[in-house]
Amino acid sequence: MKLYSMPSSGNSYKVRLLLALLGRDCVIVDVEESSAELLAAKAAGALPFGKAPVLHLDDGRMLPESNAILVWLGEGTRYLPGDPVARARMLSWMFWEQNQHEGVIAVRAALHSYPSRAHLATPERMAELLERGHALLAVMEEHLAGHDWLAGDAVSLADIALYAYTHTAGEAGGFEMARFPAVNAWLARVAALPGYVGLSG
Repeated sequence: MKLYSMPSSGNSYKVRLLLALLGRDCVIVDVEESSAELLAAKAAGALPFGKAPVLHLDDGRMLPESNAILVWLGEGTRYLPGDPVARARMLSWMFWEQNQHEGVIAVRAALHSYPSRAHLATPERMAELLERGHALLAVMEEHLAGHDWLAGDAVSLADIALYAYTHTAGEAGGFEMARFPAVNAWLARVAALPGYVGLSG
């Protein structure tokens, strides 16, 4: 398999993390934002939706979208619950990660990190994202205050999906993570999983 991955992206990192946790071999092709490699991958048709991550299977088929890749990789593993309700709850968190969490937590971090987006980081925009991000983290805090994992009684793909941008929310996004002790304890549980690798691992 070959993974086209943006090294600084949480969406790409969540796939690399699951590959590491599963001990799966995969060739990693780095396509960082604004790089010649990214332009070449787009020109070659390697990124169907124009962005990373994309997993190229051994038979030539391509899987775009980070959470779809997680579901494919997770099939038949401990990370994909067998119980239909637990699986639906897992998917609920994964949908929420993409349509709520990622668009705030990741966006604020990106406005901090990428020079090409600095002009968008107005004080008003950054303040709005900070407020919204704290509200989203509070949703996770409320749930994790009474549960070790996001979906069911065991780690699942939901935890991998939400870990990616949450674990750098303080450093990269400027969110006040000390306000969320249950989230921090959950982050530590994910980081303690056998095979874990960090963002730059």
